[in-house]
Amino acid sequence: MGSLLATIYPWVKSLHVMAVIAWMAGLFYLPRLFVYHMERGQEGSEPADSFVIMEDKLLRIIMRPAMITAWLAGLMLVLTPGIVVWSMSWPWVKAVGLLGMTGFHLWLERQPAAIAAGRGLSGRGYRIANELPTLFMIAIVLAVIVKF
Repeated sequence: MGSLLATIYPWVKSLHVMAVIAWMAGLFYLPRLFVYHMERGQEGSEPADSFVIMEDKLLRIIMRPAMITAWLAGLMLVLTPGIVVWSMSWPWVKAVGLLGMTGFHLWLERQPAAIAAGRGLSGRGYRIANELPTLFMIAIVLAVIVKF
């Protein structure tokens, strides 16, 4: 069993990193699409229809599968013996950051319906929201790399 884990560990870790990169790209880009949608896409106009399509495809085809893959590969890594030392602070900081990032993702998934119903944030509101994944990313990367 130990040699199997040693064999697949770098593959799982690579998959995890690639999924996180794709997920983060979406977390950075989707709020920016919402900004442009709110500022340039009048309801029923061609730009608004294009934004709806781009937002939907980004969520369904890239972000959701990337988030699920990042979670599954990450859980496989966590379950690998000797990788996580739970008596240290870093895994808990990462867990809180990951839960925050997942919550932000779930909030983003509800925004197209909010925008369609006229309850979306302003362009400025989405610009401010766009900074949240950066804060989560900083906390997670520092926790994992520095292992404080």
